[in-house]
Amino acid sequence: MEELKEIIRDVHDFPKKGIVFKDITTLLADAKSFHKMIELLGNRYTGKHVDKVIGIEARGFIIASAVAYKLEAGLVLARKPGKLPAETFKKTYALEYGTDALEIHVDAIKHGENILIVDDVLATGGTMAATVDIVEAMGGSMMECCFMAELEFLNGRSKLPKDKVYSLLKF
Repeated sequence: MEELKEIIRDVHDFPKKGIVFKDITTLLADAKSFHKMIELLGNRYTGKHVDKVIGIEARGFIIASAVAYKLEAGLVLARKPGKLPAETFKKTYALEYGTDALEIHVDAIKHGENILIVDDVLATGGTMAATVDIVEAMGGSMMECCFMAELEFLNGRSKLPKDKVYSLLKF
């Protein structure tokens, strides 16, 4: 795991002064590291009957699509408002300064389907919590919230269902 952590680049003062951004593009660009990360994440869910994997915009799409492929599961996109072409289920959630929202097509999740939600980094947890709310409101069975990495000092895990959070890498 340390070799995967080491390849992730820290970018200081992005997107604003005082923030140290974890840039995963360096891991994605390294074929061996990307493959290892997807294998490790996918192996956790092999044989657990995942019907759909939800990827959260935007970097979550990359990881979720590869995990869904490995698990032979469907892929569902959780997008910012106005980006999906058909009828959507929308969830608005609070940010530190304001609100944001996510949408999923209303026909993307069927009642009782086993849903794995995947994103790149768990920070404050608000986006993932909104996605969990959508899955539950649509009648899906939320299996786990899966992250490539977690910024533990932000305590985003506290906003998510207890014992249903997995992070491959922890910072």
